[in-house]
Amino acid sequence: MATFAETKALTFDVFGTILDLSGSLTPFISESLDAHAATDVSADEFWGQWRYRQRIEQYQDTIMMLGHSGYLETVRRALHYTLRRHSIDTLPDTVKAFMHGWEHLSPFPEVLAALSRLKSRYRLAVLSNGDPSFLDYLVRERIGWDFDDVISVTSVGAFKPHPAVYRAAARDLGLEVNECMMVSANSFDIVGARACGYRGAFVNRYLLPYEETSYQPDVTVCDFTALADALL
Repeated sequence: MATFAETKALTFDVFGTILDLSGSLTPFISESLDAHAATDVSADEFWGQWRYRQRIEQYQDTIMMLGHSGYLETVRRALHYTLRRHSIDTLPDTVKAFMHGWEHLSPFPEVLAALSRLKSRYRLAVLSNGDPSFLDYLVRERIGWDFDDVISVTSVGAFKPHPAVYRAAARDLGLEVNECMMVSANSFDIVGARACGYRGAFVNRYLLPYEETSYQPDVTVCDFTALADALL
């Protein structure tokens, strides 16, 4: 059984790990699709395409090194692509309606109770691709948890899993990389963190396979309740 005696801080991904993106956004997407009489795609399918395209936008942003666009800008660009894919106009009001749900993201139901357990042993920090002001809003208004630190990749100018993100976060926390554990439902995030020397906790909420790589998670769980059970 793995032990984590050297681990001093848990750094948490937000989007899809703490916050339930699909559960929060699909009702808003459904309303917007109905308003445009879009019958060729369900809200779940549209969200899957939107999310996938956003990942591409983020990777392109970092790889081309043309300047860090920011999280919500990659969300907007991915939305434009997905709307055009389904022949829906991209007028400002249309984009605004689809983007509205991002102001109403909610955490998975077990998150806060698990954080309360974990804080007794670890420093708890956000390490997110989100923009600083958006993260501040989400942590304060939607998650409602007083993290020890909220770290945005904006300070580095690249999206996860760029190695500078994880190294800078450890520095900001005043820790060595091996004293930090990345907690994420996105396997690429765990791969990136492990490659930098972090420990990794893969919260496999979506029952997806993990990458074929030597940078495997130290622990794999299905939710935050199981995470607290494994780490305490």
